[in-house]
Amino acid sequence: MFIERDVNSHKKQGSIEVVTGSMFSGKTEELIRRLKRAKFAKQKVEIYKPAIDVRYSETEVVSHDENAIRSTPVENSANILLLSGNVDVVGIDEAQFFDKGLTDVVVKLANMGVRVIVAGLDMNFKGEPFGPMPEIMSVADYVSKVHAICMRCGSIAQFSHRTSEKEQVVLLGEKEVYEPLCRSCYLKTKKAQ
Repeated sequence: MFIERDVNSHKKQGSIEVVTGSMFSGKTEELIRRLKRAKFAKQKVEIYKPAIDVRYSETEVVSHDENAIRSTPVENSANILLLSGNVDVVGIDEAQFFDKGLTDVVVKLANMGVRVIVAGLDMNFKGEPFGPMPEIMSVADYVSKVHAICMRCGSIAQFSHRTSEKEQVVLLGEKEVYEPLCRSCYLKTKKAQ
């Protein structure tokens, strides 16, 4: 028996995908890869990043190996919801720097049928959960944890060790301020400090 279906009646399903891990683990690279594939499939894509992140570019999301994609810098998470009308996919980079309202924004977008891809650090330099990332991971459909390589021993690294003496939680920087470490090397370094 053949059942005829209206191809236009298929409701677009939203989802929440999280790419997380330490500094230098490839989070942004993976975000860019997923967004470029969506663009190739002719989906309408919008990418956002926190306005404070101007390390490589004010208007692009840029990975450490200089792969880039155009983005919109925003001051707070509510702006993402306001700017995301009629899109298929929303990408959010450096999510740990956004306010706690980001979780509600991400859920609302997914419930509206948008595929939301979020990239961000899961822990700060103290090894503590960072910003809205723990809440977003708990409501996500998919979570990918990527890892760097420990700069001290070559093992898998999941910690972002700050080599600077500065204590503020948000400190933008690259290799001159952070190094990825495995659990063992991270604990040894903390004990020595």
